[in-house]
Amino acid sequence: MNTPDPSSTYLSLAGEGSGEYTEKKSRFLARAVPCTTEAQAVEVINMARHQYADARHHVYAYLLRDNHLMRYTDDGEPQGTAGVPILDVLRKRQLTDLCVVVTRYFGGVLLGTGGLVHAYTTAACQAIENGGIATYALFQTFHIQCSYSDYQKILHENQRFSVRVEHADFSQHVALHCTCPVTMFDSYQKKLIELTAGNVEFVLGKTRYDCDK
Repeated sequence: MNTPDPSSTYLSLAGEGSGEYTEKKSRFLARAVPCTTEAQAVEVINMARHQYADARHHVYAYLLRDNHLMRYTDDGEPQGTAGVPILDVLRKRQLTDLCVVVTRYFGGVLLGTGGLVHAYTTAACQAIENGGIATYALFQTFHIQCSYSDYQKILHENQRFSVRVEHADFSQHVALHCTCPVTMFDSYQKKLIELTAGNVEFVLGKTRYDCDK
């Protein structure tokens, strides 16, 4: 994957979601899951196949930022009536880094092309809506060590710069494990050095995409 643009964002699921749609006794069970690798997407698909092993069709579509990867299948449904409609839902909503699987239990009545497209689309949309859509931005992970007297000053700046404290250790000094939007990190670091007269230690970690709440 190329080095990400610090200001880049993308839309994906806030969490897992499920949906169900019934048409003429055919049941369509959908699951939408955030994924960042193809291995994760394949695991989601295999879980559906295992959980609903007696179902006739396991249709899926997934889009990943990594290498702009796209996969889908109709899994035995008429061509273009299942996987493509799910993929279209993802594209129209400009979503990425997710996998949607829709399992169909056949109800004995043929639904026709239009009926299948509607059913798979509806089930997929329900799962996505129940998972929620979120914006993801690039964050810098880092470790701070400071004195107790400077800690209160830092807490105030954390709010101003959208810094999240993931873990805190209180011993001889205060140690904070944090994330900050990459676009704000330089300003945040300069501000803390100024506030503490340089008595704050930074150790940078990796950058990663997180939900920009």
